[in-house]
Amino acid sequence: MLGHHYTHTFLETAVASVNAGCNLELSYGVRNNVFMHIPQALAMGNITLQMLRDRVRPLFYTRMRLGEFDPPAMNPYSSLDLSVVQSPEHRNLSLEAAVKSFVLLKNVRGTLPLRAQDLSGQHLAVVGPFADNPWVLFGDYAPVPEPRYIYTPRKGLEMLGANVSFTAGCSKPRCHRYSRAELVRVVGAADVVLICLGTGIDVETEAKDRSDLSLPGHQLELLQDAV
Repeated sequence: MLGHHYTHTFLETAVASVNAGCNLELSYGVRNNVFMHIPQALAMGNITLQMLRDRVRPLFYTRMRLGEFDPPAMNPYSSLDLSVVQSPEHRNLSLEAAVKSFVLLKNVRGTLPLRAQDLSGQHLAVVGPFADNPWVLFGDYAPVPEPRYIYTPRKGLEMLGANVSFTAGCSKPRCHRYSRAELVRVVGAADVVLICLGTGIDVETEAKDRSDLSLPGHQLELLQDAV
């Protein structure tokens, strides 16, 4: 609220937040936390002890329901390890969720789906900074997956037995350096072209906002050259 000039001090912010019903501050790594001024606000009479109790009660009720105060042996999740989390059943469920999350905006002349049995005689070009870089495929606050379970578009298509050519055009989403000649060469010899573009956490994430929705760097030029 300080950044938006709604309040002028952390004390004002603490009072306004508690009065508004806020009972949780995301302040990890911040030395001077806003809610550390609550005792001062209480001493000054800006908030009451009953108000603090009302704010704290649901926090501890939720923590108790989550089992945070139970002995570890009573928590069924304590025994789970990666052999369970990354079991075939869970990976198949992740695959199903990924497949069902795709949104098809347009399908000109029935281009999709690409059927595996039809790809053996075709030459595919997979291009773009997201075509074969596993580390740009994950968003902010994503887990750190096992590398052997990550499938980039290029790797996935190669597993289908297709004749795949690849060039990133630019190695990173910011796409400051773009190799047009290489892209045109790869695309020109292909029957089907898959262009993999986007932003990634290098470009936008928490505390990294953009003033427009344009593709970063030379990505739009890459798209136009491929077309």
